[in-house]
Amino acid sequence: MFQFHVAPSGDDSWPGSLERPFATLERARSAARSGDAVVRLRGGTHVLTQPFELTGEDSGTVYEAFEGEQAVVSGGRRITGWRERDGVWAAEVGDLETRQLYVDGRRAARAAIPGLPGEASATPTGYVTDSAEPRGWRDVEFVHRGVYPWTEARLGMAGVAADGDMTVITMAQPGFGRAVELYNSTWEGNTSQGPGLPTSIENDPSFLREPGTFVLDRSRPGEHVLLYLPLPGEDPGRTVVVAPVLETLLRVSGARDVSFRGLEFADAGWLRPSRPEGFPHYHGSGYYEGGGVETAYIGEGGSVTYPTASVTIPASVRFEDTVGVRIEGCRFTRLGASGLSISGGEGFSVRGCDFDTLSAGGIVVSDSRGTTIERNRVRQVGLEYSGSPGIAVSGTRDCVVANNEITQVPHCGIVAGPGEGTRILRNLTVDTMQVLADGGGVYLSGVQGDSASNGAVVRGNVIKDTRTPYNFGLYTDYGASWVIVEENVVMRADNTAVLHVGPPLENVVYRGNFWDADPLGHDDPPSGVTYEGNVTIKDEHQLNAATAGIQSRAGLSS
Repeated sequence: MFQFHVAPSGDDSWPGSLERPFATLERARSAARSGDAVVRLRGGTHVLTQPFELTGEDSGTVYEAFEGEQAVVSGGRRITGWRERDGVWAAEVGDLETRQLYVDGRRAARAAIPGLPGEASATPTGYVTDSAEPRGWRDVEFVHRGVYPWTEARLGMAGVAADGDMTVITMAQPGFGRAVELYNSTWEGNTSQGPGLPTSIENDPSFLREPGTFVLDRSRPGEHVLLYLPLPGEDPGRTVVVAPVLETLLRVSGARDVSFRGLEFADAGWLRPSRPEGFPHYHGSGYYEGGGVETAYIGEGGSVTYPTASVTIPASVRFEDTVGVRIEGCRFTRLGASGLSISGGEGFSVRGCDFDTLSAGGIVVSDSRGTTIERNRVRQVGLEYSGSPGIAVSGTRDCVVANNEITQVPHCGIVAGPGEGTRILRNLTVDTMQVLADGGGVYLSGVQGDSASNGAVVRGNVIKDTRTPYNFGLYTDYGASWVIVEENVVMRADNTAVLHVGPPLENVVYRGNFWDADPLGHDDPPSGVTYEGNVTIKDEHQLNAATAGIQSRAGLSS
């Protein structure tokens, strides 16, 4: 097997040896195509100027960090040339577009205020308020948290004008129009239409009130200015500030038996929500791009509209139609979308990786066969798109999600949509559902097979601290069928589980689970649910003692 080396201090005219490494991954890729090869990345930051792409020509290649060294594959740009005025740092950044900023490795939040000032109301094209404050806004984004309990939209402002004593805000199209089309509900006699008033507003210089926040001022096209209000002790001459430039770091399509080991993927963005289309979010990692809506009826007289089709937030590292790919011991961090996506193909494995500080979800798998997601740590994800789950699989066959640890996520920990043969085994979720509602630590919906032999199994998971006041720790929902739910432990949730949902559950077995509170409907299970041998222990110490074996095998601890 051939061996090649890449180092930030290398030279592409060198032979790629340990002593004389290449400078770029592209040069190493060309050399590795001569046969089965290992490409070792030396420590430091490998800055990409374009997405790194692998195809079938690159089958059999291993990309790994040099032993004992931290190799970072980055799509970012260091910001320099700061000027300081009135305590705010300013840097001219040309046509740079970014929604994220990282300061000495820490994610800086965009400066924001909590909602529209004054007495405000919605109009067909935006909003009106009796406050004059918005008249000075330049390039802001409205955040609508909880339009539905599981939804958070982001919509841009197109313009603002005075109308006598009132201020008229016009929202960007087509995003606002799509939001008005999408969000329509009736509940307990109350009807709502559109996204409603914003819960917060981001990205105006006047919002720079909290140290550690930033704004990108795009009021002069091509002459953008980045503004940052520093934390105490930060110095423009020493502090390392990085803005993501690329949206995709790595794209692999059609390759076989490619491996990645010990690498860190960092500093990528996603600019789609900053366009006039905005981000009309619906559920999970899905958002609406038009095409029409349908109505779901809930209970007595309740209804919500939902999209006939939705688009999934992309990932910064993408694999399409690959076979036998392995990702081991890698880190995905400081990314403005999801971390890793796998679509199509078969025999993919993700083991021992860390996913943290992500704007969207950790791992998204769709339409693949034989994917294994095992012993990964997912935490602090969904920082910008709050519906994003830690791990999501849909349309898969024989997918295994086992012994992962998911903590500090804004909505569901693990989501499994329709599929066949899904196994969700011995995972640990803690502090899920921190922001949005109506989900769980483990959430499963739709048809999971056509018999007990190829249905889904949810076994041995430990689900703790499901936070919002409207959740179901372990949640089989929306017509789930052919599912076995057994030997799980659920504690400190608003509701441990629910058996009556719409469409109803079919061929679902709840067996041998442990709860600290009875699931909703346990005393009158629907005809499609078998509920047997489950144990409710309200005392936490007794519950921990009774389930010590299950808990010791869940997550990364076993």
